[in-house]
Amino acid sequence: MLNITLPDGSVRQFVDGATGYDVAAGISEGLARNALGVRVNGEVRDLHRPITQDAQVAILTWNDPEGKSTFWHSSAHLMAEALEALYPGVKLGIGPSIENGFYYDIDLGEGRTISTDDLPEVEKKMLELAKKKSQFERKEVSKADAIAYFTEKQDPYKLDLLERLDDGSITFYTQGEFTDLCRGPHIPDTSPIKAVKLLNVAGAYWRGDEKNKQLTRIYGITFPKAKELTEYLEKLEEAKRRDHRKLGKELELFAFSEKVGAGLPLWLPKGTALRERLEQFLRRAQIKAGYSPVVTPHIGSKELYVTSGHYEKYGADSFQPIKTPNPGEEFFLKPMNCPHHCEIYKTKPRSYRDLPVRLAEFGTVYRYEQSGELHGLTRVRGFTQDDAHIFCRPDQVKEEFMKVIDIVLYVLRALDFPDFTAQISLRDPENKTKYIGNDENWAKAEQAIIEAATEKGLNTVTELGEAAFYGPKLDFMVRDALGRKWQLGTIQVDYNLPERFDLEYVAPDNSRQRPVMIHRAPFGSLERFVAVLIEHCAGNFPLWLSPEQFAVLPISEKYHDYAQQVYDQLVQAELRGTVDHRDEKIGRKIRDAEVGKIPYMLIVGEKEQADGVVSVRRHGQGDVGSMPIAEFISSFQQQVQDMMDGKTVIAEATH
Repeated sequence: MLNITLPDGSVRQFVDGATGYDVAAGISEGLARNALGVRVNGEVRDLHRPITQDAQVAILTWNDPEGKSTFWHSSAHLMAEALEALYPGVKLGIGPSIENGFYYDIDLGEGRTISTDDLPEVEKKMLELAKKKSQFERKEVSKADAIAYFTEKQDPYKLDLLERLDDGSITFYTQGEFTDLCRGPHIPDTSPIKAVKLLNVAGAYWRGDEKNKQLTRIYGITFPKAKELTEYLEKLEEAKRRDHRKLGKELELFAFSEKVGAGLPLWLPKGTALRERLEQFLRRAQIKAGYSPVVTPHIGSKELYVTSGHYEKYGADSFQPIKTPNPGEEFFLKPMNCPHHCEIYKTKPRSYRDLPVRLAEFGTVYRYEQSGELHGLTRVRGFTQDDAHIFCRPDQVKEEFMKVIDIVLYVLRALDFPDFTAQISLRDPENKTKYIGNDENWAKAEQAIIEAATEKGLNTVTELGEAAFYGPKLDFMVRDALGRKWQLGTIQVDYNLPERFDLEYVAPDNSRQRPVMIHRAPFGSLERFVAVLIEHCAGNFPLWLSPEQFAVLPISEKYHDYAQQVYDQLVQAELRGTVDHRDEKIGRKIRDAEVGKIPYMLIVGEKEQADGVVSVRRHGQGDVGSMPIAEFISSFQQQVQDMMDGKTVIAEATH
């Protein structure tokens, strides 16, 4: 008999070779009916695959992320089956699940294309095939047999994948008339797939390499209920309305120019005001927390990045070297700020009494992202990090790490991001060649992060293989107003760069010791953060951050002088805004201010001038009444203060 430990800690016995389905049925008929897969000792597997030893088992349904992933991976196979039926001879690349849905990369062959107009036919075929309730059958295959199968099928991309696989680790999955090279897992059969929407068609280079052939990538999503698809599509429409590229243009925040170069944003006056406001906000917090601002060049000698390890890890994917008239001399556009900060630390001897040293910089860095990966402000080639590096003693690491967590929580609270998870990103224990440094230092760094996150009471998840090449990190995974997940702030512990740069401090016993380095960026990058913020708040920025907080709207030219008086008092109180002196009707002025998402519209006419008041309209809410200017200023400032202080304490904001 097998001892099966369930998620609630209870233990049940099943016969040797029982399947996940047997376990689900032993719990309840409803669970067995809704089961999509099973997690056995941490591994997600097919529901009908036998369990041959005592194990911790969890049944996966649509309500579990791994259940959805399995459902969508199976849907990718269903789409591939439909494509083979509709486009005979199509060649298949890869078809994974993604955070929302799936995609498949395909090669239709010379002279054949597929567009969004063709997708409804593929959707129809997928639903037709799903109704056949074809089982997903797993089969272990020798490498020779797998090569023979795809050679006969004339599928070059599968043969390319097989070259990198070891004999004994290869499996096929078959449903209906379709067979694919796949590790799995899959749902039991196609019948749960009830609603299908293929979303768009894009280009994708095979293996992500621009030197390879460009394939056609078809994105899709499926659901077990039609209602869920309808709700998802409504959310997609809302996402389109919130698209930061669209709103960035409408609100005159930023632009791109082909002559300047792809992936290199131009910040317009209003966007610059917003960006500078964010910088000032964090600068003030950093000064209070004991950081010293620094500025470093946009370029650095190649040797700097050879020493840091960035050249080895990123050199091939970065902008190419800048050569000087001096033979052999090469510079690189700065891909990271940390090597420069290491050199600042080395400018003078350091004592244990001097530590921690906290250096902060809004430093612009450059990385050559592939053109197909560029996307508005979220993936660019030049971006500014709110970077800081803390050089501290080993006994200070946890305390300093916790102080950085406080700054990140302050940023998320002030910008209305209450829904987040702290991801503890650790080294992949099975592939240590991706990283630099020794096991002892990695163990100490990982333990410090785990302890700090625990003591702060953060809601955490742990991900293996997501660490930076030089150290583990704590990534803040934020959900926006539409429930989408974004990685924003990050904190990293690094024992390796101090070693590579030979950083030292003098200990109490006069010995020379290595400091530990903490990397942190609460925003991550200003470009990406602004993009996420725009879409999160749909361009309705927090009051303290809005580039234009008010617009004074005189009803006619007769009240321009009074409008200017109102404006002058507001500016004196450090509010930001404009006076609309245009010769337009007040209705038009209000509409334009609403489109511009200006938080407050202050309407002035004969009555307001006589009484020394303003009629106040709130964006999206309408008329909120008349009040004296001083009262409006006081109310405005209190709203800003409430937002900066937060309505909840940090402990509540972390859960």
